Amino acid sequence: MSEEPKNVRHPDLRDGHYDIVGSIATNVADGFTMVAVGDLIVTRALTKRRDPDFAALVAILRDADVTFGNMETSIIDIRSFKGSPQAEYGGAYHISLPELGPDLREMGFNIVARANNHSLDWGVEGMRETSQALDQNGIVHAGVGENLAQASASRFLETARGRVALVSTASTFTPLSRACDAAGEAPGRPGLNSLRLARSIVVPSEMLDSLRRVRNALPGFWHGCDNSGPVVLAGTTYKAGDKPGYSYQADSGDVTGILRNVRQGKQFADFCIITNHGHEPGNWSQEPADYEQAFAHRLIDAGADAYVGHGPHQLRGIEIYKGRPILYSLGNFIMDDLRTPIGADMFAAQGKDPSRDTDAEVTAAEMGGGYESDPGFSDPVFYESVVTISRFEQNHLAELRLIPIELGHGNRLANRGVPRLASAHRAKVILERLQMLSQPFGTQIVIENEVGIIKLPPDSSR
Repeated sequence: MSEEPKNVRHPDLRDGHYDIVGSIATNVADGFTMVAVGDLIVTRALTKRRDPDFAALVAILRDADVTFGNMETSIIDIRSFKGSPQAEYGGAYHISLPELGPDLREMGFNIVARANNHSLDWGVEGMRETSQALDQNGIVHAGVGENLAQASASRFLETARGRVALVSTASTFTPLSRACDAAGEAPGRPGLNSLRLARSIVVPSEMLDSLRRVRNALPGFWHGCDNSGPVVLAGTTYKAGDKPGYSYQADSGDVTGILRNVRQGKQFADFCIITNHGHEPGNWSQEPADYEQAFAHRLIDAGADAYVGHGPHQLRGIEIYKGRPILYSLGNFIMDDLRTPIGADMFAAQGKDPSRDTDAEVTAAEMGGGYESDPGFSDPVFYESVVTISRFEQNHLAELRLIPIELGHGNRLANRGVPRLASAHRAKVILERLQMLSQPFGTQIVIENEVGIIKLPPDSSR
């Protein structure tokens, strides 16, 4: 019998759905389900609660092949911890008790993202202890490591219906938390897998002319520079446009590395999730940053089966691209932010005195007003989200279900932030908002019995 020629295209695979080293098509058993939620800002074990609505959510999480969330806290025992709160932190010191590790597993989480602006709130020591806690409980995690190669690498979860790869990156991060590789005799640096963005402020052309005149009048200005393009003033780039706002350019080297790791992740797995933590252009925005759609499309083209965004603490739209889900932001799943202890820097930032004020009072001040340039977390929109359930049949996304949840915005601090199934009225409000946010992407969400449903035809990946 003659030997099959090498690198021959198999007739059952359409053009563009595989390369020499393997298929980039989805390759899971029928009925494969991915549950994806947003931020896990959680300080304590929650499964001991006698709350039927929370228990109903846990049942959904446990029933999936892969259950994903963004791990936005450090799991450390402060009594034996050798590190310290960092001077540069992600806006608040997120800290969790050691019992959170087994509790996340009990909830059903088996894979989590680690790259975000809170990855190193408690330094490299906190990053390492959190990794150890997740490892001990069999929860796969990606996005941080001892160098960039480790932080950016795919991590793998074995399931009954296929092997799942996860690549985790962050476009919002503290500068000193960015991992790097060794260079010559200089060792690599522990940290997170970053996606650096260059931000420009878009203004009307007449305003740009005014900014150019201000720049030209400043001492030290070099008059030989370009007077027709963007204006750099006090380290900020301004450019002309029809609509004032913010524009972002992703670092080409970072994008190349992320695409490579997605491609490699898919080569070694049946299903690949790429996740990005980004607050851009701000927590106030219900629209993704202007770079993100093209970025997500490139990742899907490289082999990702799902793009999961989180960061702005509220929902953003959903797009289906080549039959694969792009979830631009899933908001918060848990925001049980009873953070204690917190660093002295945060007391100072909120105008509090650690000898007089409590950790809870500092937390309440931070949650109620002022986060970067945002109005704070007093708006109920930050306490509403969805649990997404993606079901695949014949290696195609057949259905995406959206289960509305609310996190108890009106509750006292000790009980706020724990998810439960939304009431019928709130479910309708949440899903109608998500319908509106998804319309620009051509996504049709049908509401049936307080559940959002996106159904796809079998050939939707073409």
